[in-house]
Amino acid sequence: MRNAVPPTRRDDVVPGMGAGRPRRRGRRVLAVLLAVVLVLLLAVAGAVAYLTSSIGNEINRIPDAFRGIDAGSRPATFGGTTFLLVGTDSRSDVPITGTEAAAGADGGSERSDVIMLGTVAPDGEHASVVSIPRDSWVDIPGRGMNKINAAYAFGGAPLLIETVEGLTGVRVDHFGVVDFAGFTSLVDSVGGIDVQVARATSNAGVDFAAGENHLDGAQALAYVRQRYDLPNGDIDRAARQQNAIKALLEKVQEKATTDPTALYSFATSVGDAVSVDDSLSNTGLVQLALANRNLRGSGVAFVTAPVAGLGREGAQSVVYLDDTRGQELWGAIRNGTVAQYADRNPTETLSGTPS
Repeated sequence: MRNAVPPTRRDDVVPGMGAGRPRRRGRRVLAVLLAVVLVLLLAVAGAVAYLTSSIGNEINRIPDAFRGIDAGSRPATFGGTTFLLVGTDSRSDVPITGTEAAAGADGGSERSDVIMLGTVAPDGEHASVVSIPRDSWVDIPGRGMNKINAAYAFGGAPLLIETVEGLTGVRVDHFGVVDFAGFTSLVDSVGGIDVQVARATSNAGVDFAAGENHLDGAQALAYVRQRYDLPNGDIDRAARQQNAIKALLEKVQEKATTDPTALYSFATSVGDAVSVDDSLSNTGLVQLALANRNLRGSGVAFVTAPVAGLGREGAQSVVYLDDTRGQELWGAIRNGTVAQYADRNPTETLSGTPS
């Protein structure tokens, strides 16, 4: 089947924005950030209720994320809490995340650049972040086979949720979007992050040396955005994004015990970076944090959906997922055993040093 949506590249011209003007590349996913951040905030003595409530008031809510999804066809719940988290390449100058989000902005006009399932296990002490490559060739309900990121363009959050649930058999409890413009503020608020780079490379005027690199917000943004000059393209970029998330969570955990002032600055930046579906109330955020108060960054397993190979469908380059190993991974999410899956499949985990 010929794809309905052509591939996009960084030099695409945005319709209605004038010839030669590059499309805005402002939004990317950061994974299970919201749940983990709220849990880590609990380490700040005397500030739990105030900070959590304050963050909740600042986080933009996405309306009708589950609109029209047939409740009878959805996967069963399994006791944990799962977030489907995405980031987008906007085709509009109107932001859809953070405190400046415009009311009624339609995510269906955009493509999700990276897609991740962030799941907090029922024991409240373990979590997983599973990246699904944006070019994965999957069945989109009512649209046939296409890249998974086209689901968001075709039908916004509801169609993407339906697509991911059909692929994985994992029920999505909440939907969120993270804005990389806000990500820069989060990184700067904790004094930057430290990441390991496998080989020297550069992107957007920023040079990355082989070995450890200390990155401020703008440099971290260039690091996680890089796609070209990486051996495996989008797959390597997903690994970089997971690496940055892990580094950020480690820094937040460090600040929780050494520098409450910096942690407060971080907390007040969350609303600029995160938007969640409107079913997650402020009370729900507090309950989520309390239920998972023993979760730490070391308890989060980072995994990429298993890939069978790369190929082409019409004019598009695509990623073919490994159905057999994929079923094992999706089952591990439902059973809360992603860490064990990661041990058995080290090539799919965030181990070693990303490119």
